[in-house]
Parts: sequence; C-alpha cells; structure tokens
Amino acid sequence: MGRLSQVVTSSADPASPASEAGVSVAITFWGLKAVGVPESSLASFPPEFQQGMAARASILADRGESSPEHWEKPLGTPDVHVVLAALAPDAQRLDALIGQARKAYDEMSGIKAIWRQDCFVQPTEREAFGFRDGISHPAVEGSGIPGSNPQEPPLKAGEFVLGYQDESGSFPAMPQPEVLGRNGTYVVLRKLHQRVALFRQYLKANAKGSEGEELLAAKMMGRWRSGAPLALCPEQDDPELGADPKRNNDFLYYEDDRLGFKTPLGSHSRRTSPRDGLTESRTSTRIRRMIRRGTSYGPLLPEGVLEDDGADRGLMFVFIGANLTKQFEFVQSTWLNDGEFIGANTQTDAICGTNDLSAEMTIPRRPILQTIKSLLRFVVTRGGEYCFMPGLRALRWLADLDT
Repeated sequence: MGRLSQVVTSSADPASPASEAGVSVAITFWGLKAVGVPESSLASFPPEFQQGMAARASILADRGESSPEHWEKPLGTPDVHVVLAALAPDAQRLDALIGQARKAYDEMSGIKAIWRQDCFVQPTEREAFGFRDGISHPAVEGSGIPGSNPQEPPLKAGEFVLGYQDESGSFPAMPQPEVLGRNGTYVVLRKLHQRVALFRQYLKANAKGSEGEELLAAKMMGRWRSGAPLALCPEQDDPELGADPKRNNDFLYYEDDRLGFKTPLGSHSRRTSPRDGLTESRTSTRIRRMIRRGTSYGPLLPEGVLEDDGADRGLMFVFIGANLTKQFEFVQSTWLNDGEFIGANTQTDAICGTNDLSAEMTIPRRPILQTIKSLLRFVVTRGGEYCFMPGLRALRWLADLDT
C-alpha cells in the first residue's frame, strides 16, 4: 500500500483532472482483511460492500447465464484483493504506467497478479454494438470540471466522495477511522459480454430495411449510433450533432417529451438517467446519479456480419460513487430490470436487461403504439467486484498498520 501510494495519480496535482494518463488502486473487502484492517474498521463498511458483488447477484439480476457460477475466475471470489487500473492514450505510456505499478508489488513476496483485462477506446469512440460511448457525465461541485449537460446543475461532492455533503444535505456514513474513509469512494467493476451478432439479427428480424434497423436500435438505446439523442433529432440521425460534445447531451425530457414519443421511457439512456422525466412522481433522480466509465475489450465484429465468430467482446463497466445501494444497485435493480417506475410493469431494459422470449418493450407512437417482443439477452455479466478506493492518506494509513 505504501508503494502504491507513490504510484497512483493524485488530485493534489493541478493538472491531474485533465491528465491523460494515471493509475488508480481499489481494494475489495477481502483485500482489506488481508492487509490487517482492524475488525472495528471492517465492521464500519456497509453490508453490501462486505458481502461483495457475487453475493448480491439476486439484487443485481445476475441470474441464469449471468450468475456468479458462470463468471470468469477469479472475479467474484475471495481471491481478488487489490484492483489496479492504468489509463493512458497510447501503448507506450500505458506500458510505462503498468511498469510503475508492477514494481510496487513484483519485488515483494506474498503478492501475485492473478488477472488482467486489456481494454481500449475504438478510434470511432463506439462500443461493440456500434453506439458512441462516454457521452454523459455529471458535474461535481468543486471539481472545476463541467458536466456534459449544461441544463444539469453540479451535484454535491458527497454523492461521489466520502467526507463531503451530499444532495440531501447530510454526510454519508463512511468507514472508520476518518483517515481511512475520508476522500475515499466505492468502485463497481463489471465485465459485460456483448452478443453483437444476436443484436444485429434481432434488428434485422424486427425492422424493415437498414433505415428501420437503425431507428429501432435508436429507440432501444435512446440515441442514434452516432451519439445524437432522439430528444433532439427523433426522426433521423444527425452525425454532426452526435459528435459535438457541446450539444449532444444538452436536453431534458419533461416539458418536451414527458410521454416518450421522441425518446421512449424504456430506452436504455432514459432508464439509466431519467433527468427531469420523473418530475410528476416527485422522484429525486439527483441522488441516483453515477460517475460511469466504460471501455471496450475484444475485437469488433466486422460490419454487416450476422453470425457470431466466437470472440469474447464487450464492455468493462466502472461505476464510482459514495453509496453502492442508493446509486448503482438501485439503478441496476429498479430502473434497468423493472418497469414499474415508468408504468411498464415487468419490462426490463431492452439493451442490457435480463431478457428472454417473453420480454418486450413499448415504443410510443401515433396513432398506435408499437411493442417489440421476444427480446433476447444481448449482454451477459462475465464477472465483477465491489471495491473501496481509498484516498492517499488512507493508503499510507493502510501501509502503516502493525500487522
């Protein structure tokens, strides 16, 4: 822990928020036990973190093919103690970062690297299904980094970092002692396999022609594959808008599209971030906001190919926030894998929900609404972890434990 504290990127560096390269470290509950954190401190962590992601499978709808028994080992097991993430714009700088991190543990006994996942952003900035990724992110009060939606006021820092006031005006519970919890946060890591060929087959079977397929894909996602939101261009794609970070997330739902004729209420992007669309229900969406990052792994399936080539491809999903249950678990269980909050009964997310042949999605349109049926499971969970990301002082405190 002491060595890693010299490697990880520090927010004390004025350049770090815009830094192109850096290393982060996060620790599982099993890892905290392994380094000798006192029982009193371990007990101060929330139950969901102590249990770990695999034990929360029923809440997260990780069942069937996505259940922990099918996960890629060692994910979801007590063997995972420390997670290192290195981010860089090119292979040369990535190798340098990994080399620094590796030195922190390679020269010590009792520590071994047991898993690695190489990820990358495609030149097109699109994920495996072909949608532009990484468009939406909130502004955090005090960070100095603007959010992607100018119509969304910055959120209180306590929604994402422990030790600060949150949207309710209170201070979220944090691990003790204070030196361990303050400036820390929780990290969700999930490996999500994407069935690209199956997704393409479904579009082809349920839409007429290539234009119909693109419209159906957009209705399921809430955006065209270019990144252009249906809220701003509901009839046809606008690639120039999709590529413009100053415009492609500048919209709300309530005044202009509260019934979902432009962006269906059950579309993926509207489920994960309803914005002001739940105003009438008096539901606070601001306490559910997440800092979400995703990056691709595996080769892209060539354009137009409809048969699966057997390659493992998908998305490494990362959530960062101060409350696992209030933020990540709520969105996963209530907004993605249930439809009651939008009056859609048992309908789940058409893109990444736990769908089977009985699953369907309602798409509002005039004069008669459309219902697409027999949705399939296009995304399968291959593994994941709940981690605690300590601040630098906490890393040094862990290093100084007398164990």
